[in-house]
Amino acid sequence: MTTPDPTKRPTDAAHIDDDIDLPRELLTLPWIDIHNHAHTLSWADRERYALAGCRSMLMVASGYHWTPYKPVEADDIRFLWDDAINRREAIERNHFFEAKLGLGVHTGVRIENPDELLDAMDAYCALDEVVAVGETGVVPSQHVERWGVDEQQAVVGAQMALAEKHDLPVILHTPNTSTDAKRSYRDGLGVTPGYEKNAGLGTDPVLDGENPALDAVRLDVEAMRDAGLDDERVVASHADRNNTEYLMAQTDCYLSYTIGHSWLVGVDAADVADAIDEYGADRIMVDTDCANVLRTDPYALKRAIFELYRYGIDVDDIRTVVLENPREVFDFEQE
Repeated sequence: MTTPDPTKRPTDAAHIDDDIDLPRELLTLPWIDIHNHAHTLSWADRERYALAGCRSMLMVASGYHWTPYKPVEADDIRFLWDDAINRREAIERNHFFEAKLGLGVHTGVRIENPDELLDAMDAYCALDEVVAVGETGVVPSQHVERWGVDEQQAVVGAQMALAEKHDLPVILHTPNTSTDAKRSYRDGLGVTPGYEKNAGLGTDPVLDGENPALDAVRLDVEAMRDAGLDDERVVASHADRNNTEYLMAQTDCYLSYTIGHSWLVGVDAADVADAIDEYGADRIMVDTDCANVLRTDPYALKRAIFELYRYGIDVDDIRTVVLENPREVFDFEQE
C-alpha cells in the first residue's frame, strides 16, 4: 500500500494495490490485421490504422459488395483485384505499414462465368504482393441470386487447389450466427443501418438444416481436404461460438475472430479470451474486416489488445495472437 495521501478524508486511492506491474509494452506492441478491406476505406481511416500501431495488414480484394451490378460478372470481380493491385503500393508508402493482398472469389452472390476468374487467378497468385487466396467459402444464402451448394463448393475447392499449387494460405469466410436483434427496423428501408447492403434482396437459403452456418464450414473443410491443402494453411475468419469447437476439434486450421463490427456479428475480445483460455493461443488470430460498406472501427484490434489483458490473458499470448501467428502463416516481414 502507498503512504496515505494528505487528503482531508480517505479516498479510493488509499485502497489500491500499487504493486501491480502494468504491461507498458502493450502500448507499443505492433500488430497485424490479417483480414480487412482497407483499400476501400478513406485515407483517414488507413491513417488511423497506422496511428494505432498496425505493423502489417492483409487487404482482401474478394468482395461482391463493391460491384454496382447484380448479378456479378467475372470482369466485375477482376476489376476489384486490379484496383487493389493498382493502389497497394501507394497505400503502403502513404501510411508506412506493410500492405499485402488476398485475392479470391466470394460466394455471397452468384458470379457469372466463375471459370474465367479461376483461369486468371493462377497468374495473380504468382505476384509477390499476393500472399493469400480468399476470402472464400460456402455461404448458406446469397444476395440477389442463389448459387447452388455444389457450384459454390466447386469454386471454393478450385481456389484451394490454386493455393496449394502456389503454397499460399487461404482466408476462409465462415458464416456467423449473429446475435438476436432487440427490435426489427422499419419496413421498407431496405438497407440495414451500419451495413450498406439491401437486406431485402437476400435469397432463400441453399442450406437450410438445423445449423446452416456450421454446415457451410463443414463443406469448406471437405473442399480443403479434397484439394490436398494442409489444415495449417487455412485461416477460418469470422470464427465464433458456433464453429470454434468444431474447427478446433476436427481440424488443425487457424481461427481468426472478427472484432471490427461486433454490433453485427456479436463477437468481441471476450470471445477471443475465452477461446485462448480453452484452447491456447497457438491457433488463434484477430482481424477487423473493416470495409467501406460497414460501420467498422480501425482502432478495434488495438482496443482488443488492451481488453485481452484486462480479461486476464498473458502478454506473451496476446503477442502470439496479434503478431506471431499472422507472421508465421502469411510470411509478413520480421521486425
